[in-house]
Amino acid sequence: MHDIAVLTENGVTVVSPKGELDAFTAPGLSEAFGRAQGDGRDVVVDLADVAFMDSTALGLVVRAVRELGEDGRAVRVVLPRGTARRVFEITTVDRVLPVAGSRTDALAELVGER
Repeated sequence: MHDIAVLTENGVTVVSPKGELDAFTAPGLSEAFGRAQGDGRDVVVDLADVAFMDSTALGLVVRAVRELGEDGRAVRVVLPRGTARRVFEITTVDRVLPVAGSRTDALAELVGER
């Protein structure tokens, strides 16, 4: 099961998926990133509640972060704990994404940059 919320907190768009992210859920994740790109705000991608993530979903996250950055938006990615984080560590993507330890930290960093 999965759920992908797109909401606004402190003037920042938060994309917050829950559950498993894979090729089956990729269209919903892509649509959520499209909504985030269309609103013109800085973005937090909060993956803290993601239990599993495959390479398709990882690719979507990386592409969205890159495109948002190219649009001049600040982005922070909150990585999951446990086994879902492993895909980031194996691919070393956790070293190149703008990562924050929690949604609270990510929001504080982005609001502080304004």
